[in-house]
Amino acid sequence: MSTELSLDRGRTAVLIMDSPPGTVAGAGAGADALLERARRVLDAARAAGLAVIYVVVAFREGYPEVSERNALFARLKASGRLVLGTPGAEIAPAVAPAPGDVTVVKRRVGAFHGTDLEVILRARGIDTLVLFGIATSGVVLSTVRHAADADYRLVVLADCCADADAEVHRCLVEKVFPRQATVVSSDAFLEALGERG
Repeated sequence: MSTELSLDRGRTAVLIMDSPPGTVAGAGAGADALLERARRVLDAARAAGLAVIYVVVAFREGYPEVSERNALFARLKASGRLVLGTPGAEIAPAVAPAPGDVTVVKRRVGAFHGTDLEVILRARGIDTLVLFGIATSGVVLSTVRHAADADYRLVVLADCCADADAEVHRCLVEKVFPRQATVVSSDAFLEALGERG
């Protein structure tokens, strides 16, 4: 994993993706440590003047966005979870948005599909994305693939991502993501901003 990182602060956004309490709890025993690393990243990004964007998955009441052909979200619809504005759909308090942060609501796995994320990034002149979230094999993988195809420079914070399958997480951050992104630790990101790890 590379530890050398330089960032143009005016052209970089930090994306924290899919962090409701239930999803974070799925990270298992390491969830509290992951949230603490994510909080430090977000605080340092704000202090450095980087754009901070939250990407959350949530649905309207009745799930009109969910097709019965979508296996993943059809199961979610049946569970009654992640309805916009209801308990369980909120962002984990440990990493809650601060004034000036932007929140993008998505209805699919990736951060771009069907959202206004690209409009927001273009409006701010952003060409570099520092991203992390849960799950590594879900929102992170889908977002990396789309953003790479859209010619964004990508940085993945490996230790701020988690997956229910540790081997899948390892394979993605060690073998798949490095083909399209710089993969670093949260400490390496903090060092690039001049912060201590």
